[in-house]
Amino acid sequence: MDLDVLNMFVIAGGTLAIPILAFVASFLLWPSALIRIYYWYWRRALGMQVRYANYDDYQFCYSYRGRPGYRPSILMLHGFSAHKDMWLSIVKFLPKNLHLVCVDMPGHEGTTRSALDDYSIMGQAKRIHQFVECIKLNKRPFHLVGTSMGGNVAGVYAAQYPEDICSLTLICPAGLPSATDSKFVKQLRELQESERIDRIPLIPSTPEEMADMLKLCSYVRFKVPQQILQGLVDVRIPHNDFYRKLFLEIVDEKSRHSLQENMGKIKAPTQVIWGKQDQVLDVSGANLLASAIPDCHVSILENCGHSVVVERPRKTANLMLEFLALLHSTGNSKKQA
Repeated sequence: MDLDVLNMFVIAGGTLAIPILAFVASFLLWPSALIRIYYWYWRRALGMQVRYANYDDYQFCYSYRGRPGYRPSILMLHGFSAHKDMWLSIVKFLPKNLHLVCVDMPGHEGTTRSALDDYSIMGQAKRIHQFVECIKLNKRPFHLVGTSMGGNVAGVYAAQYPEDICSLTLICPAGLPSATDSKFVKQLRELQESERIDRIPLIPSTPEEMADMLKLCSYVRFKVPQQILQGLVDVRIPHNDFYRKLFLEIVDEKSRHSLQENMGKIKAPTQVIWGKQDQVLDVSGANLLASAIPDCHVSILENCGHSVVVERPRKTANLMLEFLALLHSTGNSKKQA
């Protein structure tokens, strides 16, 4: 073989080997970095842009796509210890001409974390209202979506700032009492009795605890490699002290049943989506909301747990779009009448 041709193959092979080796090294040695790159790439692929908004000395981090138009903007509030990128699985199935805004909740990811801040559900609702005013999202009423802790905040927001929103979607929301204890609630009771409340199942510190948390939150059994579990833990560990403080705040008497205490004040058309096999928050909460909110549409998803957004993203997106289309057609009918 000609020496030049041999050199060309060696150079080409080396060029291909470098990124492959870099990927393998990242996967084995720095899985948390790989997870961050993954979210960065996914945001870019879906056209989501990250921005910051300031309210006095408080900073909000959010991502958005599209611009306000004739259809309502959509604001999405994530759950406990998550971040704005958790909504990407649903964003994938939403039309690109919708104006979408996903914000990091108080103290999470890129939004300010302060020891002096009020992390009760009411305190978080007030912060989200500040964010809404910052980016002038309430120039026209918008559709508000929240899941788990974010669902609790969204429901309270709808009750406290009814003029801001035109409709509401609550996905497995917290803040409701339940006649039936979920697996998670039973675990918490056992930890309290054994005085080991520092070992909260939603705050993992090892790959094994992360795997247990995923099983608790999902009906679907995802096969997650050990390295990815390690990466997920590595990303969370620096924030675990904050998560413990926040958790104790939102399960305190002041916030534990915030949604129940405010649901009678919700006047906006409301959609409730819940996984039938939710082991974190019992699905019976859906009936409680349906009985208290006049215009409430309930969808119970079979073979689905607490992580509805991850387990059934396409179905959830379609349900939201169908709900918004129904409201739009109903609104037009009223105008014509």
